[in-house]
Amino acid sequence: MAPKPNQSQDAATPADVVVDSRRRLAERLATLRRERGWTLDQAAERTGVSRASLSKLEKAQMSPTFDVLLKLGLGFGLSPVALLAGAGGGAEGRRSITRAGKGTDYISPNYEHRVLAAELSHKAMLPFVTVVRARSLDEYEDWDRHESEDFLYVLEGELTMHTEHYAPERLGPGDSIYMDSRMGHAMVSESEDDAVVLWVSAT
Repeated sequence: MAPKPNQSQDAATPADVVVDSRRRLAERLATLRRERGWTLDQAAERTGVSRASLSKLEKAQMSPTFDVLLKLGLGFGLSPVALLAGAGGGAEGRRSITRAGKGTDYISPNYEHRVLAAELSHKAMLPFVTVVRARSLDEYEDWDRHESEDFLYVLEGELTMHTEHYAPERLGPGDSIYMDSRMGHAMVSESEDDAVVLWVSAT
């Protein structure tokens, strides 16, 4: 059974995980901005994320999409993992072990990500175990797009992968997809339980 991001050793509910994820990122962003002496307008210019969105993120009023997370990391000069993990200069190393049920949880509107190998920054790949919460394309304000190539391998459940330029594909355990993620994409769980995928993003 693949470890799901909201399955922890304590009694935290999924709602608690969302609130904690937002709070930790809010504190991290506010600290980074203060350390650089940037106003919200300056941070918006540096990251390409609107001032209104940055303000909501710092107040823990919203969760960023993966695309926004990448923009924030680039603007602050950090990898997305270092941004989430709170690693200052980043721990360098050539090996990382993430135990079952461990990792850094990150909640976006339609996915729950567990970031693996979180203590290593400046990685060529960003590995996640992701639970697909979306049950309809209507739950997406817009399809995801980001500057990376991604590999996804279905661990549990079934999902439909929607991508620009291609017909939707239904994927089940053992199926995988490699894609240029500059192309719009969105996943929707189709099975009774939410689908779980191993997601590796090469930035």
